Amino acid sequence: MTKSVMAIAAVGALAFSIACSATPDAMTPLNIEELRLEAANQTIPDVVTRYQALVESLDNKYQQQTDELEMTKMVARQGERLWQQAVRDIQSGSIDDRPLYWSRLAMQRQLKRSRPAFNMASWQQEVLLSAVEKSSRGFSNVQFSNDTEVKILLTGFDPFFLDRNVGQSNPSGLVALSLDGFEFSANGKKAQIETVMIPVRFADFDEGIIESLLTPVYRENSVDMIITVSMGRDDFDLERFPGRNRSAAAPDNLNLLTGANKQKPMAPLFNRKTLNGPEFVEFSLPVAAMQSVSGNWKVNDNHKVTSVAKGEFTASTLSELQSETSVEGSGGGYLSNEISYRAVLLGQQFNSSIAVGHIHTPRVSGHDPKVEAEIMAQVKAMVIAGAAAL
Repeated sequence: MTKSVMAIAAVGALAFSIACSATPDAMTPLNIEELRLEAANQTIPDVVTRYQALVESLDNKYQQQTDELEMTKMVARQGERLWQQAVRDIQSGSIDDRPLYWSRLAMQRQLKRSRPAFNMASWQQEVLLSAVEKSSRGFSNVQFSNDTEVKILLTGFDPFFLDRNVGQSNPSGLVALSLDGFEFSANGKKAQIETVMIPVRFADFDEGIIESLLTPVYRENSVDMIITVSMGRDDFDLERFPGRNRSAAAPDNLNLLTGANKQKPMAPLFNRKTLNGPEFVEFSLPVAAMQSVSGNWKVNDNHKVTSVAKGEFTASTLSELQSETSVEGSGGGYLSNEISYRAVLLGQQFNSSIAVGHIHTPRVSGHDPKVEAEIMAQVKAMVIAGAAAL
């Protein structure tokens, strides 16, 4: 068991001790994501049940547990096993990010429907759900080898807009799974990539999931490059100027809307307060090197932004954006833009020299293993080229 999983378990054990009181012993309702499992199982059953053995193993062990600490450790470990299995499958040639997403939800559904062998409060159940959530996203699996000289942290996203197409894949998730633990040589130095998967949920961002992930990285200066990845437009876009505000009138994976739109952009939250920062920031990825790779798609250095006063335009420098109010950054007005904004902003707050920025991949409709394999290969080449230019 990794140290991070043990840490998750320790926090959970403390929470269990606090919660063992008069909290009602009630089942937690299924959320929107978990409720989609039924439709997914009808449409893509082989995807949903690919890791059914891990889901059943979790359920069996869960119902037998009599010790709170051991139960939390077990649940965290099962989540980590799910992540590791998905990584192995992708890296063995199974080009599909979706089984990880749906199996995570299946594990959480089982935790809500089943009971351990002792009376458990509903608040305690939330601790277990969080343990599965974090460990199955790779958060407890970020471990660089001791001899690594160039360290790269890369994030992908879950599939999204699933009510439009429940079988939708996300190439950024495939990129993350395919590159987790990947080692290569960058100008004679050993380089390594570690990855995590980010949820498509506004609340997680408002509660500081990105800041929680990256604060220790910036504080300890523990990596050399941070790359956030999401699915975007027709080609690859390196998003030059992330914007602060949300403006996409689109739901997240819980079907929640922020109330923002292009006529009424809104700043996101951080720890229940408005996220403070400039309207636009600028990324610091080694653009020229990343554009130099060959592949099926162009790699654009995207300077397009939208502001309240000017509408959409191409900004040459960050200085010309200082008096503007952001509607869309180069990455748009949804969570793709926001993850890069938060990552860059946090680096500035730490006065960090770590290269950081966002890659938008070409979009896919549904699931296309051939196209997504080509996307993965081109991102891999871009990261390798970027690492060599640091």
